[in-house]
Amino acid sequence: MFKEFKQFVMKGDVIDMAIGIIIGGAFGKIVSSLVTDIIMPPIGVLLGGVDFTSLVIILKKASETAPAVTINYGLFINTVIDFIIIAFCIFMVIKQLGRFKKKEAAKSVEPAEEIVLLREIRDSLKK
Repeated sequence: MFKEFKQFVMKGDVIDMAIGIIIGGAFGKIVSSLVTDIIMPPIGVLLGGVDFTSLVIILKKASETAPAVTINYGLFINTVIDFIIIAFCIFMVIKQLGRFKKKEAAKSVEPAEEIVLLREIRDSLKK
């Protein structure tokens, strides 16, 4: 069982997937910081000094024994912007990969030199 697990883990696809997950997690943190620390403050200033992290709807006020119950829609807005940025970046990466695959397919369409020579010989023999 250990041998099978070792073969599974050492496959290139599994290692590539693990690297992608690690890089994706780090990229998500970078985008979250970009949105929270760089994009949202100027938008808040443009909207009259609004701090999006403090935008809430209070459902139940805090009491001595329980904290307030709120809907944190400002944080939700930040998360939606995070998602849009990450989705756009993934879209751009996939689009570039598609271009590279098209270029590779176009290169492989051209026949090898040996095939071209064999075709020329065949055509000459037909004449």
